[in-house]
Amino acid sequence: MQAPTVPLRPVPGPRGLPWLGNLPAFGRDPLAFLTRMRDEYGDAVTWFLGPRRALFLSHPQHIAELLGARDRTFGLLEIGWSFKQIVGGSVMLSKGADWRRKRGLVQPAVRPRQVRAHARTMIDSALAAAARWRDGERIDVHGEMATITQRIVLRALFGNDLGDRARALAGAMAVAEREIAAELRGVALFLPDWVRTPSRRRLLDAVAIIDAEMHRLISARQKRPEGTGGGTHVPDDDLLTRLLEARDEEGRPLTAKEVRDEAVTLWAAGHETTSTALTWTWYLLSRSPEARAGLDDELDRVLDGRPPTADDYERLPWARQIVKEALRVYPPAWVIPAVAEEGATLGGSAVAAGTTVWCSPWTTHRDPRWFPDPTAFRPERWGADAPDVIPDHAWFPFGGGPRGCLGARFAQVEAVLLLATLAQRFHLDVTPEEAPHKAGLLVQPAVPLIATLRARPRP
Repeated sequence: MQAPTVPLRPVPGPRGLPWLGNLPAFGRDPLAFLTRMRDEYGDAVTWFLGPRRALFLSHPQHIAELLGARDRTFGLLEIGWSFKQIVGGSVMLSKGADWRRKRGLVQPAVRPRQVRAHARTMIDSALAAAARWRDGERIDVHGEMATITQRIVLRALFGNDLGDRARALAGAMAVAEREIAAELRGVALFLPDWVRTPSRRRLLDAVAIIDAEMHRLISARQKRPEGTGGGTHVPDDDLLTRLLEARDEEGRPLTAKEVRDEAVTLWAAGHETTSTALTWTWYLLSRSPEARAGLDDELDRVLDGRPPTADDYERLPWARQIVKEALRVYPPAWVIPAVAEEGATLGGSAVAAGTTVWCSPWTTHRDPRWFPDPTAFRPERWGADAPDVIPDHAWFPFGGGPRGCLGARFAQVEAVLLLATLAQRFHLDVTPEEAPHKAGLLVQPAVPLIATLRARPRP
């Protein structure tokens, strides 16, 4: 039976400053600011990000409506100059017919069958890392996870790990992500596109490095004689080749610029998001002996000492629940904005055209109405016999609706297979005991998380 409609009753939120609105408070600590709006004002709160009137949603039913209506009555919010320099006109930022065409061309490259084809790369990359690790060694958890996921996404996208060029590319992407995050939290968000601040110049330098490598990779495939196959240096089963070979209903391919935009978007989303999610997963497991013991038992029982395979993703329910709960407690993507268009409604009420509408996985995932003791790490919440009914869209780390993350399946399979492969061999005892978080482009630890490796005996 369908749940009754929850009426939308917006109330005014915290008072802001002239022109700046609530930007100073939002910029200082956006997660605390959004949580305060949820707790002190309710499920629908009006506020101002600079001069822009905004509406913040916290109820899962309103969030489901918003995400389901994107590309119809809620459009894409063009916010931030810096972000567009990285993803360009990719499916993430395109609209209307252009978005539908590009999504139709990109989606086949990340369907479950294609994800399954990359499982071997995921497992081999984790095994290579585990072979380097030594009992008693101390590692930077995020650094290690980033190295693994970088190798996976480069091999999936380009067919190899790019050798020495990978380091320069990773450095350029790190600069870009840092500058994008800074812009989203400051006055630079409202500067005209032609203004070149030091931050924007650093971003353009980083984008130039990325573009040069993308041009080289795309040109190599375009120059390949048709029907020659990939060979060692120009593979024919990677995502970049699939993007170049894709055709729409009229037989049109993506242009080189469009391929560049989609490849860079997949790279950025598929690398840092998963490494961040795994970093938080190890931190939470280190503080949860019962959950870690349950994972040990499942890995020993199901795998019996062998490395996992693609088929084991469905055979490891506790590992999947661990990843799902980690994504609830620490969702890497912490906010989703949209803009209301003519005819937009939520909860049976009209939303004025031009209103920016925000929802946050962070605040909804941590709402005690849907998740009792919300900051506690409890993978059992997601078991088939769990007593609490979790509403639709109370958990949405990958967004939802027609514009939900195309790489969601890839990310979840990758996280579970990497967790299984590494946890089969090591426990990671992470310090500090209590790790503060920060909201940049993603929710990441505010301090380095250092783990002492403890080798596990083989069953």
